[in-house]
Amino acid sequence: MTAKTSGMTETETGTVTVTEEEKAYIHWLYQAVGMGSRGFLKSLSSLGTPREIYRLAVSGVLSEKISEKYAKKVTQMSEFSRGYDVSGEYGRMRERGISLVTEGEPQYPQRLARVPDRPYALYCAGKLPQEGKKAVALIGARDCTAYGRYMAEQFGAAFAKAGVQVISGMARGIDGVGQAAALKAGGYSLGVLGCGVDICYPRENRTLYEDLLAAGGVCSEYPPGTEPRGVLFPPRNRIISGLCDAVLVVEARDKSGTLITVDMALEQGREVYAVPGRATDPLSGGCNRLIRQGAGLVLTPEELLEELTGESGAPKERGRTEAVQGMLLFLEGVQGELWEILDFNPLPAQELQRRYEEKYGKTVALPVLFKELLELCAGGHAGQVGGGYFMRVLKT
Repeated sequence: MTAKTSGMTETETGTVTVTEEEKAYIHWLYQAVGMGSRGFLKSLSSLGTPREIYRLAVSGVLSEKISEKYAKKVTQMSEFSRGYDVSGEYGRMRERGISLVTEGEPQYPQRLARVPDRPYALYCAGKLPQEGKKAVALIGARDCTAYGRYMAEQFGAAFAKAGVQVISGMARGIDGVGQAAALKAGGYSLGVLGCGVDICYPRENRTLYEDLLAAGGVCSEYPPGTEPRGVLFPPRNRIISGLCDAVLVVEARDKSGTLITVDMALEQGREVYAVPGRATDPLSGGCNRLIRQGAGLVLTPEELLEELTGESGAPKERGRTEAVQGMLLFLEGVQGELWEILDFNPLPAQELQRRYEEKYGKTVALPVLFKELLELCAGGHAGQVGGGYFMRVLKT
């Protein structure tokens, strides 16, 4: 699409105003062309405005203006357009709280406007990110570990409290966890979808989706009603990275869809950071490799916030340390000692017994160990997996 429309006026500042009437024709065009047809859309743009293309389509002469390469698409487009209520369909979309923002308008995100392959238009529900405020893409594995979940929660909440906007894909795992934590902490988050903004995907993130609509926003380059398909997700990753100042990866396999976003971020000139993990943990393979290749290594939110804002995060780090120390002081005796040797990955009781004896130089009988571990679970400080396995839990 070009920015040339008869319903568009340019201001002295270089921004444009597109009338709602013209946007109705843009909405029609996006539905009529369908997704995955950038070449076709580019060919159509040479014929004039969306309104003029509509007239050609309903009159049946569009096929005379477009190469035979797109003959089938032209036929489908013309059939779709006959009887289509342009203003009515657009009005019903707007009544559902969905807006259409086009390139060049002041509402169009300025970071994204500087990306070469930016989308011409975005469908939005809720609010788009604020200009002048920092934004970070918080992304990672869908099948994340408890460690990854905890780190995503910590970073998401810390970003929110520092006024940094959290952008992600609302996916299962790290994406959704980080966004939910940001909203819970009173911050802003935007979900960039690989489907229409009126569709919640994945369904299990329904609560997050509704929270984003209420306190943040969702956006997509795909028209409402577009069902999620695998081919639609990689292109949306360029929007996630394009809306941000930096990208943070929390857990990713060596071969992960998350790394597609990283590649796009690097092409766009964005800074990339990663949270390290164990060398033996498959879900940290991607992060560790990114760090080896030059990505910034961050262990705490304060480190990344200092990189972004230039302000020291030391006071916040002290506050977090004091909170954890206070919790450990509450866990006295064997419980406190056990909590320190628990891991975010589940460990069998026998291994915990061995580690306990190695760390503290004293023995603990298995019945006593199980009793203390179960009390930690009851208090929400530990989790039991598969009967005889236990893991660390931190209350956030």
